[in-house]
Amino acid sequence: MAAALSEFLAAAGTLTLEQRKIVVDQALLLLGQNYVHLPLKVAMHAVNPLQRLRVLRGRMDRQTTETMEAEWLFHRQLSSIFHSVRDLHTNYLLPAPFAGKIAFLPFMIEKCAEGYLITRTIEGYGAEQFGPGAQVTHWNGTAIARAVALNGAQFAGSNEPANLARGLESLTLRPLVIQAPPDEDWVVLSYLGLDGSKQELREQWQVTTNLPPMTDLDAINATSALMGVDLDSDEKARAKKALYVREVVALERGRSSAELSMPTAVGGADVPTTMPGVFRARTVGTPSGTFGHLRIFTFSVQDPVAFRDEFVRLAATLPQAGLIVDVRDNGGGHIHAAEFTLQTLTPQRIEPEPVQFLSTPLNLRICRRHRDNPAGIDLGPWFESLELATETGAEYSAAKSITPEEGANDIGQTYHGPVVLITDARVYSATDIFTAGFADHAIGTILGVDENTGAGGANVWTHALLAALLNEPPPADPTSPYESLPNGANLRVAIRRTLRIGELAGTPVEDLGIQPSELHTMTRADLLDGNVDLLARAGALLAAAPKRQLQVATTFTGTTLSVTLKVVGIDRVDLYLDDRPISSEDLTGPSLTITILDAARGQRLRAEGYETGSLVASRRTTI
Repeated sequence: MAAALSEFLAAAGTLTLEQRKIVVDQALLLLGQNYVHLPLKVAMHAVNPLQRLRVLRGRMDRQTTETMEAEWLFHRQLSSIFHSVRDLHTNYLLPAPFAGKIAFLPFMIEKCAEGYLITRTIEGYGAEQFGPGAQVTHWNGTAIARAVALNGAQFAGSNEPANLARGLESLTLRPLVIQAPPDEDWVVLSYLGLDGSKQELREQWQVTTNLPPMTDLDAINATSALMGVDLDSDEKARAKKALYVREVVALERGRSSAELSMPTAVGGADVPTTMPGVFRARTVGTPSGTFGHLRIFTFSVQDPVAFRDEFVRLAATLPQAGLIVDVRDNGGGHIHAAEFTLQTLTPQRIEPEPVQFLSTPLNLRICRRHRDNPAGIDLGPWFESLELATETGAEYSAAKSITPEEGANDIGQTYHGPVVLITDARVYSATDIFTAGFADHAIGTILGVDENTGAGGANVWTHALLAALLNEPPPADPTSPYESLPNGANLRVAIRRTLRIGELAGTPVEDLGIQPSELHTMTRADLLDGNVDLLARAGALLAAAPKRQLQVATTFTGTTLSVTLKVVGIDRVDLYLDDRPISSEDLTGPSLTITILDAARGQRLRAEGYETGSLVASRRTTI
């Protein structure tokens, strides 16, 4: 049940002065000793969050219980300090009763070339000449574009497109665990109605409970240590599902990103999937042809292999002439899920992005304690370089990948058509990593509806996870500087920064992001008619891309293996049996049969197709 914002805030606020001091002291610890991007943020944004925290802490020493400011003001000050570094991985998470709650207005606003349009309303909500297609002109008397910019300046976008995207989204939806409650109890919205008439409505902010997260980010396990997720986007994605896509909520039975036992189609044209909160797959017709459209809403899953396998299964049901992979609004999740999936779209061997710790005594202590922990959170690859940094003065540890290279390459290419990746400014974290890998391995064309991604390049850990890492496995470290936070408050910090590979090797993803090779400005038809113009643009790019086909059929006679190849756009095929080269054949036609002696069932056959010396297709099978 939803409650008015004013009623909710009237009952909120129980932190004592001493509890507030603990929160500030622990924020100083994390930003000073764990935060990997601090040098970059100080340089790029001319901010000094540590000094702001010291000033806040000094003022608190001069306060008493009677003179301390209202709790909402304390939360706002601390949130502002964290927002100043413009890093959606590094947050102050508000305590109870804010955690798990969302403040919302009963409609969504999106931007297109023609202006700002209402695109969704909560079921049962109505106002005069109001609904999808109504054009917003003013927000509380301020021109809507200006209101979006002012709102965006409060939040943590790493670049201008990200700021504006966050500012627009937060006009109508705010996760209270990470964003301060709205200043106003209600808003006044001016709009052009569906009949073109000038209209105005006044609407109260309401507060309700959000859907639960898929992953316990505080748990001491490999999943929580391998997350790259923008919590703001993740919270908003679950909130949008709860408010606007109730059929998916019902299928998942309230468990975010749940894997169903049987594939289920949410929309009439959709391919049934076991992960309706994660994927939407369908065939789309465009003026340039018929292609597959596979939307990835989130990488926040427990099992990255199951994620990859469902992606493969869905892609196989779609047209093989071309695939549109759409990651707009995706705030990330499990880094393995992102990097395990890249291999399925390219014949190239995937090189996972490497990551680094900031060289500090506290990070060294954590890595020393977990340097020999292959079954849990294994930090051994970074330990030796951090220990050496004490002598060498190196600012960062060695760069090592989080994702195992064998896992990123264990099944290889499964989709052989051309691929277009659609991005926007809300792409963040593990999705930034996925996009960077897509670009760095030259998998296909990146089509952006904004000029950059959200530019979040890090693995993120919570204060509770950091504290647990110095206490597990037993015995606990009696000198641990981490203290328990009151009332369920928490802190998150970018702990390991990600670097690009390939031509941009060594370049950080943070703040720089991934710029698309093609841009598309969203239209009114896109917002109101299923992205029709965006998909048409993607279809045109797919139609212009080279076509490849590599089919492999095998038959056995005793120990003799016959391999029949059918190809398009390939002039040479190399064959490997259990990774040993056995044949290299030039092709002058669309098919060829090769005989292999002394083969055995159960061996792995790999075919690699080339065009003018460049690897363009690969396929694996077990014979």
